[in-house]
Amino acid sequence: MVSSWPCTFHRANAMGKFEAIHRLTEKMYPDRCQLATSPGDVERIAKTGKRCIMIGVENGFAIGKDLSNVERFYNLGARYITLSHNGHNDICDSCNPGKKLGDKETEHNGLSEFGEKVVVEMNRLGIMADVSHISVKSFYDLIKLSKAPIIASHSGCCALADNPRNLDDEQLKALAKNGGVIQIVSVGSFLKSGSAERRKAISDLKEQLDGGKIELEKFQEGTKEIDAKYPPASLSDFVDHIDHAVKVAGIEHVGIGSDFDGGGGVPGFNDHSDALNVTIELVRRGYSEEDISKIWGRNFLRVWREVEKVAQELQKGSKNG
Repeated sequence: MVSSWPCTFHRANAMGKFEAIHRLTEKMYPDRCQLATSPGDVERIAKTGKRCIMIGVENGFAIGKDLSNVERFYNLGARYITLSHNGHNDICDSCNPGKKLGDKETEHNGLSEFGEKVVVEMNRLGIMADVSHISVKSFYDLIKLSKAPIIASHSGCCALADNPRNLDDEQLKALAKNGGVIQIVSVGSFLKSGSAERRKAISDLKEQLDGGKIELEKFQEGTKEIDAKYPPASLSDFVDHIDHAVKVAGIEHVGIGSDFDGGGGVPGFNDHSDALNVTIELVRRGYSEEDISKIWGRNFLRVWREVEKVAQELQKGSKNG
């Protein structure tokens, strides 16, 4: 189990980020951006030309074992929580156990008893539950328990790249039945398995950098050399994952997740300024304007609205009860 000290540290780290976002939107650049805490906010702010800032918590580890943190984070603007990250936590098992953290293959066999309470509280408040990074068993436990649709904020398709961070076809079907949405990630290793030589070169590079502790700038420099020798995933590979998810889950359940600040980016879609390239490729493949609008955000906003609706019904039922 995770000790209390790192939980406290991680929670303090999260609170610092909340503070920074509020400072950014309220004091530093209120003329350029604004915090959005509802789908209606997103649409209203977008019409003004300002940037919409939305808050998600990537790793429920910051909650620790204190259920009241869920509502605390909600009150600060969080509208989705990725239940775990790389390593198990007190909420659920991760798809990538942290061996350096002492993780075994599984700790809770899915959602923990505490994790179930967290999900119930997220449903009550109107916080979207994010399955990117959680184990397959955790995924199905969540699907069974949640009264609201869920999201995979930045995942790919296992059928095209067999990676534990991706969803297989049965998960995609379950996500669609749940009413949720998968937002396709742009991290190359989740889009294209690559050759054994490329995987070994990347593994060797990681080991060379301070015994596996990656120094980002040096890692990026080394990766460029590897990319030249073993071509990485492309924009076409990225859209292939959109195609596959649409084929399996349906156009209503697919979006774009990027993950630019987490290693994401492929040639042609390296940051938000390249977004038009994705749209052009979707048009080339025959997607309609309506379909593209759904992929670029309408599906996500629909899920968000449905999560809010579930929360309103639960809160109304609680008052009537």
